[in-house]
Amino acid sequence: MIIGVPKEIKNNENRVGVTPAGTMALVKNGHTVFIQQNAGLQSGFSDEEYIEAGAKILPTIEEVYATAEMIIKVKEPIEPEYKLIKKDQLLFTYFHFASSEPLTKAMIESGSVCISYETVEDPDRSLPLLTPMSEVAGRMSIQQGAKYLEKPLKGRGILLGGVPGVAPAKVLILGGGVVGTQAAKMAAGMGADVTILDISMKRLRYLDDVMPANVNTEFSNEYTIRKHIKTSDLIIGGVLIPGAKAPKLITRDMLKDMRTGTVLVDVAVDQGGCFETTKPTTHQDPVYIIDDVVHYSVANMPGAVPYTSTLALTNVTLSYAIQLANKGWKAACADNEPLKKGLNVINGDVVYPAISEAFNLPLEDVNNYLS
Repeated sequence: MIIGVPKEIKNNENRVGVTPAGTMALVKNGHTVFIQQNAGLQSGFSDEEYIEAGAKILPTIEEVYATAEMIIKVKEPIEPEYKLIKKDQLLFTYFHFASSEPLTKAMIESGSVCISYETVEDPDRSLPLLTPMSEVAGRMSIQQGAKYLEKPLKGRGILLGGVPGVAPAKVLILGGGVVGTQAAKMAAGMGADVTILDISMKRLRYLDDVMPANVNTEFSNEYTIRKHIKTSDLIIGGVLIPGAKAPKLITRDMLKDMRTGTVLVDVAVDQGGCFETTKPTTHQDPVYIIDDVVHYSVANMPGAVPYTSTLALTNVTLSYAIQLANKGWKAACADNEPLKKGLNVINGDVVYPAISEAFNLPLEDVNNYLS
């Protein structure tokens, strides 16, 4: 198969779809890999490293899309890329369709085959291709939250871990999944007073067993959320419903109950955000203030640490990419149930229920394409 890896053009997206090591594995499986010139530079990988791994370099994004049968990316295509995508072209990347109707319609119109990293789902309901970026984003949410709590950045002016004789900051984490767990570990390690809310008692019991003494767990409901936001300094939104829009757990009216300079970090922004006042921001302009509450909602947080993120991503996507290239997408998805769940849009048809529900679009049975 002819595989193309374009340079990411989303604002401050510094990751790249495949590392040189991943490129070598694809080439050794008999495939041709075209990398756009300087696509890996911001992640710390030079064109020379890709060439040594067996890739060929193309100078423009247009040539990569025109040449490739399968495109491997990190982030969803943005508007300048829509017209470059061909009918029957296989796209393997994060899409987060449910948060963007224009993207969904553009991919339907393109006639391409879209496999979303974030909806590939193992039998235990874990999301193997989303997990490493959730780990990065969860840990980063505390780094960024701690920074924006500083007074010059309009925060409360509180040190996350406090000092002897001064109480630490209170951190509230909505969701005890991968993001919430990693955020709690970081916040606890910095000495904060941490509370995790979740609706799964099984998950809360697990977290209660493994977390240090400065992490508390509580069952999540509106009453509990409203109680905690009054005294929390940093609130992390880490709630995920696979492939669907995130629920709005903090509404606009709740902001008035928060203290001036409270910081909200919405890691669920890719799926529409779990705060009603969330709007996507960029690393270039990451925060905005509503009712004296600082909002941080960068839609590609791991893009700020591209070396770590690119390695972590290729570690999990490569085996699936090799299956797609070796067998073709139909056979690969028929043979691999988790990969089949990654199919979102096929030749103009929506085949993933949460996308159909989000935009009231007709839903086709994915099995009709694989039989």
